[in-house]
Amino acid sequence: MTHWIIAPILIPALAGLLLLLEVRERQRLRRFTGLLSCIALVPVALVLWQQAAQGDVGVYQLGDWQAPFGIVLVLDKLSALMLLLTAVLALPALLYGCAGDDRRGPNFHSLFQFQLMGINGAFLTGDLFNLFVFFEVLLIASYGLALHGRGPDRVKAGLHYVVLNLAGSALFLIALGLIYGTTGTLNMADFAVKAQALEGSEQILLTVAVLLLWVVFGLKAALFPLYFWLPATYANATAPVAALFAIMTKVGIYAILRMQALAFSDGPLAGLGADLLWWLALVTLALAAIGALAAKRLGGLVAYLVVMSVGTLVAALSLGDPETVGPALYYLIHSTLICGALFLLCDLLRRSRGDSDDRLESGPPLAHGNWLGAAFFAAAVAVVGLPPLSGFVGKVALLQAVPSAPYWALLLLAGLAGLVGLSRAGSTLFWRVHGEAVGKKLGKRRVIPMLALLLVSPVLTLAAEPLLQLCAGVADQLADQTIYIRAVLGGAS
Repeated sequence: MTHWIIAPILIPALAGLLLLLEVRERQRLRRFTGLLSCIALVPVALVLWQQAAQGDVGVYQLGDWQAPFGIVLVLDKLSALMLLLTAVLALPALLYGCAGDDRRGPNFHSLFQFQLMGINGAFLTGDLFNLFVFFEVLLIASYGLALHGRGPDRVKAGLHYVVLNLAGSALFLIALGLIYGTTGTLNMADFAVKAQALEGSEQILLTVAVLLLWVVFGLKAALFPLYFWLPATYANATAPVAALFAIMTKVGIYAILRMQALAFSDGPLAGLGADLLWWLALVTLALAAIGALAAKRLGGLVAYLVVMSVGTLVAALSLGDPETVGPALYYLIHSTLICGALFLLCDLLRRSRGDSDDRLESGPPLAHGNWLGAAFFAAAVAVVGLPPLSGFVGKVALLQAVPSAPYWALLLLAGLAGLVGLSRAGSTLFWRVHGEAVGKKLGKRRVIPMLALLLVSPVLTLAAEPLLQLCAGVADQLADQTIYIRAVLGGAS
């Protein structure tokens, strides 16, 4: 395996350290360093995807220590896809931040890079302890980013977020202790093998540990009843931070998918917790739809749409069937990028309304109402799943793959609730206006990144067939856990 696999971790780590050393007054240099890192991550992710697309699982042994004793990074199609998605989202989010939001607090750029390092590391790591470590790296950076820009609402929501995630980290450590005590390993591939042979009390202890892991991953993914931190945190974060946070819930979903496919698809623990995940996901979907209807701010409405996507995805992925995983991955790509675009668009609308902010109440006319209205309409069509954009393709593929009446009903009703919520928001923002326009000039540096993310939806639609086939290939590789286990424990280098 080439050294490219470690680049998605090293590039943001080195950039983050350089940014800590640079003096704050040299803002241009800080922006250049951060953007250079994000730009570099895109071709690196493409190279890694090309390697993973060959079908082999790449293993990188740090310090040349053989697994399961040493630390390994593992590159398969799923991790490569998630790395590419992160790189594509991070660049426009940081470009938007460089238009002025990065000046609203110290160390924005270094925290942004450390968060990318944590996210990329979580996607690449091959053992559970380092998954915990990378979770902590991305969480600590996200604590600073959530509080970036200050303000009482932001601090209140940020503190709730910090406390909940500290509790989640403690549970994660307890689960790791139980897993190591029963299996003697934290390497994911080795754990998958040894978990099959446990019996009696050790199997009971491992079951408890796995259920604790589901709680931790459910908290990261914002699954019911652990999603209440998300709407306030995302709605009060600055726009580039909220856009980057759109990938954070997907880290929790990735961890559920990885562990489920690797260790719980076969043997005595097969399907452990899957039924519970299914019903919790359906409840999450239903409550997110109610939240979208009741939202009083556009930012809160978009945050509930993120929760809605979590319920949609976890319900489909909990089935563990490759035929459902493929469409779910397509929907994951779509929902992450479109929700990122919506957070940026929400900030543009807020800036065009003066003191009315993003509250869903009558306010002054928008200074750039025509094109903002067109962008809002396109984003709404995409995110709720109306034809012809990518949300429609993703939802149709999911409805074809998941033969369940409750899932069909909730997915369609949630889409309707999202449509009603966004229609109410659109009529309030663009039609129920009075007085003189008071908005600020938006500037190309804010508009272009938002449009770049928004235009991904028609691209995903035009390339729907090859992308669905690509996602099906990822799901097929994920379903054969022997490829992953043989690559890690077989001493690939």
